[in-house]
Amino acid sequence: MKSSSIRPVFLVGCPRSGTTLLQSLLAANPKIASFPETKFFQFLMPAKTSRRQKLGLIARELKPWLYKFFREDMNLPEVVQLLPKIPLRILYTRKFIKILNNLAWEQGAIVWIEKTPEHIYNIEYIEKVLPNAKIIHLIRNGSDVVASLYEVSHKYPKWWGGGLNIDQCIQRWVEAVEISQIYLSKQNHICVKYENLVNDTIVVLEKLCDFIDVEFDDKMLLDYSIVAKKLSMEEAGRTVISQEIRQTTSTKFYELFDADQQHYILSRLSAVNLDTIETI
Repeated sequence: MKSSSIRPVFLVGCPRSGTTLLQSLLAANPKIASFPETKFFQFLMPAKTSRRQKLGLIARELKPWLYKFFREDMNLPEVVQLLPKIPLRILYTRKFIKILNNLAWEQGAIVWIEKTPEHIYNIEYIEKVLPNAKIIHLIRNGSDVVASLYEVSHKYPKWWGGGLNIDQCIQRWVEAVEISQIYLSKQNHICVKYENLVNDTIVVLEKLCDFIDVEFDDKMLLDYSIVAKKLSMEEAGRTVISQEIRQTTSTKFYELFDADQQHYILSRLSAVNLDTIETI
């Protein structure tokens, strides 16, 4: 099998929705390769009104990020030498995809999964350059996400652009869900409800394996916590606890916010009806 035949899959959603857990479960399958968050498409695009955007150039932030990613996160400093000399977006995109294909091929995988939650804002471009890509959306209860976003962004402000206020947390969740709704009628998209994932893990994983055309493997349940250590970003608060997957009643929302804040958040979140979204 040639590396060019590797199938790309993207896992997106609002941050703090459980994407690291789902990524770790999938990546424990020997036929699936995955990586720490690449943030490639997030950093690829310059501001829409900038001159670099009009010229088809990469954003200035991309190159230093990729240097850090390959040297520190992936421990592959030699890959940096493969990056294009000309800072055109299409050249960087093609090279980046080729690098991921080669990494997956070297691991004996037939699929790679890229998990950067914020890539939900880049789906249009991703599908343009990778028309064969499949995209998994993960949606979680809004109040749990808002509480988790609020807490983690204040605990690790460097990685979150400062501590997010309540309205920013709500907006992040609402935007992500609304974007998912736009794409879920397409055959190459599927939506997972986090609560279903932790309550009925095997059933959800079997459906996802069918979606990305790989066989379910028991290692997905046995080895996910080992894989998570290689994929997690502890400095940003994105980790998977090595324990049995189980549904727990989160109290964080009630611990972080007072009664007025809780009422305000729930009122804002009620504008989005998750029951109308088809999920597995």
